[in-house]
Amino acid sequence: MGHFDDFPRSRWRVSYDGKVDLDDFSTAPPKGAPSKEECEEKLQKKIERMRELQDELYASDNHAILLIFQAMDAAGKDGTVRAVMSGVNPAGCQVYSFKQPSPEELDHDFLWRATKALPERGRIGIFNRSYYEETLVVRVHPEYLADERLPHVPKDLDELWEERFESIRGFEKHLQRSGTVVLKFWLNVGKDEQKKRFLERIDADEKNWKFSSGDIKERARWKDYMKAFQAVLSETSRPWAPWYAVPADDKAYMRLVVADVIVDTLEAMKLSYPELSKAERDELASMKAVLEAEGGKGEKKATASMEKESKKARKERKGKKERRRSRDQKKADEDEPEADEEAE
Repeated sequence: MGHFDDFPRSRWRVSYDGKVDLDDFSTAPPKGAPSKEECEEKLQKKIERMRELQDELYASDNHAILLIFQAMDAAGKDGTVRAVMSGVNPAGCQVYSFKQPSPEELDHDFLWRATKALPERGRIGIFNRSYYEETLVVRVHPEYLADERLPHVPKDLDELWEERFESIRGFEKHLQRSGTVVLKFWLNVGKDEQKKRFLERIDADEKNWKFSSGDIKERARWKDYMKAFQAVLSETSRPWAPWYAVPADDKAYMRLVVADVIVDTLEAMKLSYPELSKAERDELASMKAVLEAEGGKGEKKATASMEKESKKARKERKGKKERRRSRDQKKADEDEPEADEEAE
């Protein structure tokens, strides 16, 4: 499989033409959407399928999945991650929540801390918020730029945001070339629904810890955040890293949509378990023979045969690694001119 870009068609996938209008995206499920009970039943089936596909992703070990979640407060990011990823193998999944940057992180470029948290091949990585905060929160609160100690801040901040969008597009293109499939979800909650959920957090003692006065202050900047989200979706939904604007007023429907997109993408990747060479199959057969002969007269002979076959298999695996390394280098050399053209 080459550079993956066969992302599933969905009514919620944001267009790649750079002309996004948030008014085109509903915060509520469409007419005829499944009921809560139907959504939960369908979700369980999707989770079971995701578990199977994750196993193939882990075994193939040549691609990674990066899921990015962005939203206004109380949209349901945490709950969606828990619900949708509840059935996957924890050994093949990692979650990273991006909070206020630390002094060390502020001493680096804005993509540095995200780069450190990227999933390795064979794994699913989840970013609960991400480097996009630098074009959302920081855009609404440009005073935060003072802490970043940038060498140059243009007088017209639109230039800075465009530079960051350019960096993000290039970064995500690089991830695609390196085998990381990027899926980005904007959980689109309505302002009225957010108010309802805020009130529920205040009224429920067990949810009080989730709420602070800062949430009210950020809510007052709703229009500014919507303008920022519209710019993000317009500038960074591209064929190699699409955005999905998911209705978030109904949590059950939202979670089903997210699971649908993930499963459809994994299926489109046409994953499969690694095929063993003849030498590796012979090695397995010799291992089986040792186990079957254990404690018997033929054990010594079977063990000697296994060692012989294992030596052949190790040689075969070493050759595979060298061929993969050569192939990866060739691809990198072929991609270099394209990267230069984009830089220009």
